[in-house]
Amino acid sequence: MYQVADKLTHTIKQFTEFTHKQPIDWECKPLSEKWSNKEIIGHLCDSAQINLQRFVRCTYEENFKLVYEQNEWVKVQRYQEMHLPDLLQLWHLLNLQIDRVLRGYPENRLQAQCDNNKHEVSLHTVEWLAQDYIKHLEHHLNQIK
Repeated sequence: MYQVADKLTHTIKQFTEFTHKQPIDWECKPLSEKWSNKEIIGHLCDSAQINLQRFVRCTYEENFKLVYEQNEWVKVQRYQEMHLPDLLQLWHLLNLQIDRVLRGYPENRLQAQCDNNKHEVSLHTVEWLAQDYIKHLEHHLNQIK
């Protein structure tokens, strides 16, 4: 799990440095139904919260379902209206907490599973969820670049 946590640390650092060097249009929505860059970061905050709960709960339970409605969450939380430094700090802190949890993850719980599919049962191990979290994070951060 340390490799996944190292990748997360690297991704956080790389994106934070990028945001300090490059001008980014955070507000613009390419289409009315598409997310702005602020809303993408908001979505990543939501994803971090859900995945943090999965990682924590998998340390002591298994086969539970934990899903969310991503578009509704972004809309209800009004990330577009949020002060950008606060939004970036929220994203940063949530990911630092995930990093802490992953670095201390119990070896005997790495194969614990939970269901992350809305419609049918789709069980995945903590190892898979952690790797998928990084892929999802990188995908969306690359949309901003």
